[in-house]
Amino acid sequence: MSDRHTGDAAALLRRHRAVLPEWLALYYDEPLEITHGEGRHVWDAEGNRYLDFFGGILTTMTAHALPEVTKAVSEQAGRILHTSSLYLSRPMVELAERVAALSGIPDARVFFTTSGTEANDTALLLATTYRRSNQILALRNSYHGRSFSAIGITGNRSWSPTTLSPLQTLYVHGGVRTRGPYAALDDAEFTEACTADLVDMLGQTGGDVAALIAEPVQGVGGFTSPPDGLLAAFREVLLEHGILWISDEVQTGWGRTGEHFWGWQAHDQAGPPDMLTFAKGIGNGMSIGGVVARAEVMDCLPANSISTFGGSPITMAAGNANLNYLLEHDLQGNARRVGGLLLERLRAASAGLGVVREVRGRGLMAGVELADPHTGDPSPKAASLVLEAARERGLLIGKGGGHATSSVLRIAPPLSLTVAEAEEGAEILEQALRSADNELGGESAQ
Repeated sequence: MSDRHTGDAAALLRRHRAVLPEWLALYYDEPLEITHGEGRHVWDAEGNRYLDFFGGILTTMTAHALPEVTKAVSEQAGRILHTSSLYLSRPMVELAERVAALSGIPDARVFFTTSGTEANDTALLLATTYRRSNQILALRNSYHGRSFSAIGITGNRSWSPTTLSPLQTLYVHGGVRTRGPYAALDDAEFTEACTADLVDMLGQTGGDVAALIAEPVQGVGGFTSPPDGLLAAFREVLLEHGILWISDEVQTGWGRTGEHFWGWQAHDQAGPPDMLTFAKGIGNGMSIGGVVARAEVMDCLPANSISTFGGSPITMAAGNANLNYLLEHDLQGNARRVGGLLLERLRAASAGLGVVREVRGRGLMAGVELADPHTGDPSPKAASLVLEAARERGLLIGKGGGHATSSVLRIAPPLSLTVAEAEEGAEILEQALRSADNELGGESAQ
């Protein structure tokens, strides 16, 4: 690839640092300015092309510059950009009807927001109001957004800058299958132990708990997930106490896992959740989030509420067009087929590498957990090395993980990824992993 590190990029970085917060994270030693994209590729300001395996944090769900979406946005922009929720909106009603029908929640109501953070914040407002309690159950290693209330239920200290919170949060086991005190158990025993932990936790609460909020696959936590059915076992316990279940589908929704349209459907033996939250992919880059809830729960607020920007005409037009494309082209099925191939290739590429602890995932949501090849400890250094090496070879990926380590590579391409692109990306990742393994003195260096 050509030299991408020019004086213009350095100048833009200086301007960025002069006016934006220090805690606003940037990838790469020399940060990247992305100027445009098409399909599964993006270009930087110097004209270098990259295969995009992160999609703006799982947000470009179908494809960059998808003609159906850009046309819908352009046509709506030519009519009117904004009205607010104080007025009837045909695009909002249409998308709400479709999301409600797809959600699996009976007698569903939909409230649109501008982000996943705001969606989870709204779900917490509904749950605590409905149950008259500020106690929330969350999974360890979880992440639910950056608002004050969402930070208060986040079980990942890398993304929780304060212990102050309007909520009393109690953390239960279950989000991470291969670490922790229950890792050595088989799936059935793991589920039983985590459920017993939940029961024990409820015995220590100071009153009625409002809700359990859980990501079916933990996103920022490193694409970890419990055995199928664990949340169903939790649900049975929750039902005994009247506690609500909120499924955070901000990263798992819309068929990304391949196996299901929603992540909660891998845990459906005790019925659907009371609420699910969504965002990211449905807008394909436009700011859409939302909550789906049973009418009884959604309508429990005793005060007026509106959303100035949630459900705006232009974002709803994008959401409807994007959902059309997703369903008409069976992108869930593509995620299952191409994602399965990609996971096989990643596992084969990682064989014999001391730097790779585990390859895991579902559909086009794959995680590669990295470790120091000598100690076995989580290795954020290895993740940074692979991130940089992949970029140099023309591939963009993400990272995350628990215990404040960011030692997991997060791989989540647009759901229209082709077999050829999956093979190309896997080859680049193999080269990047071997490069990091050699630098850290792993097995491939022996």
